[in-house]
Amino acid sequence: MTTPILLSGFADEAANEKQAVQQYSAFAALGLKYYSIRFIDAGEGIKNVMQLSDGEINHLVKMQGDYGLRVSSIGSPIGKVKLKDVDDGTSNKFIPFDQYLGGDVATACDRAEAFGAKLIRGFAFYHPKGTNAEDHLDQVSDQLGQIAEACDARGLTFGLEVEANLVGQTGDLLKAIAEKVNHPAMLTIFDAANIVTQGFTADETFAQYLAMKPSLGWVHIKDYHDPSPTGRIKHVDEASLSNFVPADIGDSGHEAILRDLKDLLPELHERMTARGADGVFLDLEPHVKGGGQFGGFSGPDGFGVALRGLCRVLDYVGIPYGLRSFADIKGS
Repeated sequence: MTTPILLSGFADEAANEKQAVQQYSAFAALGLKYYSIRFIDAGEGIKNVMQLSDGEINHLVKMQGDYGLRVSSIGSPIGKVKLKDVDDGTSNKFIPFDQYLGGDVATACDRAEAFGAKLIRGFAFYHPKGTNAEDHLDQVSDQLGQIAEACDARGLTFGLEVEANLVGQTGDLLKAIAEKVNHPAMLTIFDAANIVTQGFTADETFAQYLAMKPSLGWVHIKDYHDPSPTGRIKHVDEASLSNFVPADIGDSGHEAILRDLKDLLPELHERMTARGADGVFLDLEPHVKGGGQFGGFSGPDGFGVALRGLCRVLDYVGIPYGLRSFADIKGS
């Protein structure tokens, strides 16, 4: 019997004004039981999860319980800062690493504990624009190793998402980083659209997924369709990206990826439950109405379209999943 996966998503994408009641209502209505928390309005304006006050956190924890939701991961921006204090023409900020480790990284761990999550999403730092990512593997691996150690000390796992313009911009680079870090508290997060937007074909994207399998923790689900592909892109202008689509109609080849994932699920389930997670998450981050470097938007309608698109692919490849049932809402 195939091991089931757990469906989750970035709930802020489903809310027009990012209000907590909008996010939780949309996810409950769609039948989801988990969500990743990133941007949310808990009554004092829209904030990143890292900026929430204790009062807002307590309010949200109570409220998510009322809606039958649990946090799958903290959608933190950890690692989306410059690796070096170099003016490279970008607006990315630099924070000395010791200060960063004791500040933002510790805060992300605090948030995970407060929301009862075991997983923290993060990234592999911006290398200076115009330089080769490969030239920065030693420094970024050292810093990520320290982040993994800080998470592990609190029973948490750091997930390193593949994304353009960072040192970890491809599956091959994340494989190299994971091998250098070699820490059980640092796993990787595959995101097919983040590969395709760099000009990779579906076959090349599948190869990048294969490179990440030994270190894989969970998967983000979004897709992209470029009507006029231009080939490999060295630096992605994320503000120009406007062709995100559901997983059943994009260029990433999610059918092949998820078919292969099906065979990996028993091993991956053991890997994740050993780290304290409830199982293997597919985390929807659809961006179907727009997205970029620090977030995206789908609306309640777009998120529903994206969820149904993913479910069609899962049904086709034979991966079981669970949405809320009548028994769930009756409490039996």
